[in-house]
Amino acid sequence: MKSIDDIIRSNKDYFEDEEPSEGHFERFNRKLEKRFQTNTTTRSIVPYLLKAAVVTLLVTLSSLWTWDHFIRPGSNRMTLGQVSPQYKEVENYYLHQVNIMEGEIVNVDLKNHPNQKAMLMKEMNSMDSTYISLQKELKANPNDERIINAMIEHYQTKLDVMTYIVSQLKSIKSVNQNKKENGKTKL
Repeated sequence: MKSIDDIIRSNKDYFEDEEPSEGHFERFNRKLEKRFQTNTTTRSIVPYLLKAAVVTLLVTLSSLWTWDHFIRPGSNRMTLGQVSPQYKEVENYYLHQVNIMEGEIVNVDLKNHPNQKAMLMKEMNSMDSTYISLQKELKANPNDERIINAMIEHYQTKLDVMTYIVSQLKSIKSVNQNKKENGKTKL
């Protein structure tokens, strides 16, 4: 079997003196025009998808930037844990103790006194707002020992108040239980 190169070399004279048939160039030009004409009318969706992806990316990035610089809660505050590892341990201890006390306060049954429970939670939130203002001050002055001490004292005071509240609620609960038990035994 002969290769294509051998066939072309052996028939070199035939390829060199033959001209294309009549109208070949016109047909070739029409085919080229038809091919280019159909490609220009057929539109691809890829450029539109790329544009949509770029717009989506820009919107997402600008939203994240806006969130980070203007909206993010706590962005203008600083915690004790951000000052030093020792303060982080202190803060974690008090947060743990406060969370335990909050759980006990929430679990106390005050069905007969819903206003007192609401007032109690309101007071807890006002104590938290004081701490938030201290965090803002710490952000402005991160090395100010007075602010750091005030934050630690705030935790201590909050824990003392919550401990007192829990003990009072437990004593009220035990008094109520004693009244119920005494009332049942007399019947």
